[in-house]
Amino acid sequence: MSAISATRILSSGKPYLLYGTAWKEGETARLVNEAIKSGFRFIDTACQPKHYNEPGVGEGIVSAMKELGLSRSDLFIQTKFTSLNGQDPNRVPYDKDASVEDQVYQSIEESLKNLRTEYIDSFVLHSPMRNHEETMRVWRVLEEKVDNGVIRQLGISNCYDIHHFEKIHDDARIKPAVLQNRFYSDSGFDVDLRKYCADNAIRYQSFWTLTSSTTRRNLQKLEVKQMAEDKGLTPQTLMYVYMMELGHTPLSGTTNREHMLSDVAVMERIQAGETILSEEELDQMSHLLEIES
Repeated sequence: MSAISATRILSSGKPYLLYGTAWKEGETARLVNEAIKSGFRFIDTACQPKHYNEPGVGEGIVSAMKELGLSRSDLFIQTKFTSLNGQDPNRVPYDKDASVEDQVYQSIEESLKNLRTEYIDSFVLHSPMRNHEETMRVWRVLEEKVDNGVIRQLGISNCYDIHHFEKIHDDARIKPAVLQNRFYSDSGFDVDLRKYCADNAIRYQSFWTLTSSTTRRNLQKLEVKQMAEDKGLTPQTLMYVYMMELGHTPLSGTTNREHMLSDVAVMERIQAGETILSEEELDQMSHLLEIES
């Protein structure tokens, strides 16, 4: 099933994993190539040279597509607009003195060039702007690009205030399809936000899924290790199963080829229709991980 396309995965409505490309620097192209050849079909990046090598993502995508004979529709590419305060002042990918609208236009064009594509499947505002008015100024530009077919869907990241997120949702003409947040105890694991997403057909994407201190500690519990072993999984892939079977989309940023293959294998089990965790086991995992599902 490693040749399954993003289009088919999306049409199935079943959960999947995103490959995250942050902090990979000069290894980005090689790792993205390996991830796609391992079976990842959803790639997450950002036009933010401070933490992402977006041109490297594009290089890895193109080389893997050529090697595997993939078409553009086999892959799902997500990138982001990062505001000036989230950029390295020495490597801003747009005119820092331009209006925020022009900064967004320029960022989109830079991403299209970097990723060597004519459209972007999912475009995410990397975090809310300084105030709601400015956030919506950015959103209007993104809506225009959806109207023009350059972007297929919109989302927002690093938004932990449910009232702020609700206001963006209420005021948006084109509603956010994605919320991507850190998954950690500091935000209470976004219990209310995740419920809001479920109620409004918004896909919740998690990063730091394995790496928050609470989760790392809890994945070492004997009960978690035993459950993972019983399912033919590691505690880490069990965590991904837990998230996917709650209807969420975890990011995997692994740089290890064996881990890439393991991550894809568990996603393929779910895509094939297997229910790996029962409702009782999901509740048990929530308790063991100190997470309210």
